Amino acid sequence: VFHGRILARRVVGQETRYEVEVKAPYRHRFPLVSREYLWVPNTCGCPPLREGGEYLLMARRHVNHEHTLNRILLQDGGYARPWTPREARLVREAARHC
Repeated sequence: VFHGRILARRVVGQETRYEVEVKAPYRHRFPLVSREYLWVPNTCGCPPLREGGEYLLMARRHVNHEHTLNRILLQDGGYARPWTPREARLVREAARHC
């Protein structure tokens, strides 16, 4: 779970790749760097993430069986909400209890 700002969007094959500036990690099982690529397994723009927008994102690390692919994946129907100070406060509070 992290707060990120969308820098760019690009369709790559049957997927969408977003370049994201990581503003604040809240809860993570893998390290994040200041800029990451976030992959969505479709090209429809679902969830609708706009360039320049800031979002609260819940994604997972996806590593294939051959360990040749290691990326951050936002699944279909994944959690992506516009970032607000209220959302950030709620997530911080929840992360303390999990």
